Order: sequence, then C-alpha cells, then structure tokens
Amino acid sequence: MIQKLGKTLNKVGINGFLLGIFAAIFLGYLIPDFGSDASIVPWKPIINVGIALVFFFYGVKLDPVQLKAGLSNWKLHVLIQISTYLIFPSLVLLVFSVFPFLNEDFKLGVTYLSILPSTVSASVVMVSIAGGNLPGAIFNASISSLLGVVITPAWLGFLVDGTDLQMDFLPTLGELSLKVLLPVFLGIFSHRWLFPLIKSKIGKVKYLDQTVIMIIVYTSFAQSFSQGVFAPYKITTLVEISVTMLLLFLLIWGIIEILSRVLKFSREDRITSLFCGSKKSLVQGVVMGKVIFPDPAMLALVLLPVMLYHIQQLIAGSIIASSMARKSRI
Repeated sequence: MIQKLGKTLNKVGINGFLLGIFAAIFLGYLIPDFGSDASIVPWKPIINVGIALVFFFYGVKLDPVQLKAGLSNWKLHVLIQISTYLIFPSLVLLVFSVFPFLNEDFKLGVTYLSILPSTVSASVVMVSIAGGNLPGAIFNASISSLLGVVITPAWLGFLVDGTDLQMDFLPTLGELSLKVLLPVFLGIFSHRWLFPLIKSKIGKVKYLDQTVIMIIVYTSFAQSFSQGVFAPYKITTLVEISVTMLLLFLLIWGIIEILSRVLKFSREDRITSLFCGSKKSLVQGVVMGKVIFPDPAMLALVLLPVMLYHIQQLIAGSIIASSMARKSRI
C-alpha cells in the first residue's frame, strides 16, 4: 500500500526530493542555530564545493555532438528562450500592476523567479512522457542553463534598480562564472573520457544535486528562523504567493500554446515549447541565489516563491504530460 501511494504521489510530481525540501525547511524551524551563521559546521565551504560538483557533473552529462545537432530547429529554440527570458518577466510586471495585493517583501523573489533559466531534468522527463521533441528539449534546457548565468543577474540588476538589493553586475557575473560556468565547461571537456566510465551510474548523480539544494535551503531558512524573518507574515501571505505562482504558470502556458500554434509547430515541437518554456529551475535558482543574495535571511524570502512555483510546475506538468501521453495512444 505504501509503494502504491508512493507511485501515485510520484505521478503528480510529489517525490522524495520535494519532500526533502519540506523536511529541510522544517529542520530549519526546529534547529535554526545549527544551520545559521553561528553554527560550528563550516556550511559555506561545504556548499561551495557542492555547487562546483553539481555543475561539473552537469557538464559531464552534456554531449557536445548532441548539442551541435540540435541547432537546426531555430524557431523552437527562439520561442523557448524568449518565453523564458522575455515573456515571463513581462508577465510578472503585468501581474504586479494588475494585482497589487502581493506582499512587497516577496516581489523580489517573484521577479527573480521570472528571469531564471528553464529546468533541465523536469523539462526533459515531461517532454519524454508527453511524446515531444526530446533532442529539442535537451538542447534548449541545456542552453537556457548556460545563458542564465549571464542573463539572470543582468535582468535582476535592471528590474530591481532602486531597491534595497545592492548587486554589482560584473563581480556577480565573475563569481557565477567561477562557481557555475567553469565547472560546467570542465565537465563538458571531460565528457569524452569520463562519461563512459560513469554512464551506468549517472542517474545517481541527482542525489548529489538534491543534497546540495537541501543543504542550501536548510541553512537559508535556519538563518531566517533564527532572526525571526518570517514572524510578521500570516498564512494568507503564503496563499497569496501560491495563487500568484499558479496564475503565472497558467498564463505562460497559454501564451506559449497560442504562439506555437501560430508558428504552426508540429505536435512534438509544441509539447517541447510548452514544457521547456514554462519551467523554471529550482537548482539554478538556489545556487545562483546563494551568490546573488549572500544574506541567508534575504535568500530564504527570495526562494519561497521559487519553491512554490517549482511545486506547482511539477504537479501541473506531471498531470498534463500524463494526459498528453494518453491522448497520443488513442
């Protein structure tokens, strides 16, 4: 019965990783001092090493030949990248003006969410389930992740100009390049000889990714709880953010659906554009956020909308992908 329940939850996107994130937040609430800046555990170097390993193995998994082969379908690539880095931020600005009820303290997090790259694993898995263009999904998710290292901090510096966030673009880009791009390119360079050695166990690398993410989430929320950052907010604030995240997902999905039909995409390309263009990467949101928002308390506030969107995109995306898969078999 427990296995059946686990399979059912997994079908709608509620998996061990998602439960682990909830557990990390709860631990941050229970034992905040252990994860705060005052902890005896050297969390910062541990996290820095973890981030480097996450992106190194991400680079190892990228096949340069496969990426090169995916260049030809340029209409698909343009729609996905424009959806990710232009339409989504524009939607957020529109939502802020039309629905001004969102708590001001969380608008920075929603803005940050809007300019994050597309997620890799979730997009590829859901495109595969739904019967979309899998090579196109792999290409766009990978390129989106690399572009995000430059576009995300650049967009953020422009969109939040005049707020309390103090961010120098070039130093931030330099740190992101050192912690993210350098490991990725080292991994790509090592792909030819390292990937065949670890290919049979490459699926287990996700546990490294997930562990690093949960550590960052735990330490960020632990610091926030130790400082009483969330004390002033009511449960209705969480509901407001959740509703806003769902609204954003539905809006971007509808816009991409319309554009892909106007461009007369095949069913496979339409599926790929929908899933890749509507997804936002929790992994990169967390690791880049650790650089852009060095204050753990601020990072926790910023990550809350990102995590809520991540949960909803997984649940909604899994349901939609399964529905598309059933329709393709009819």
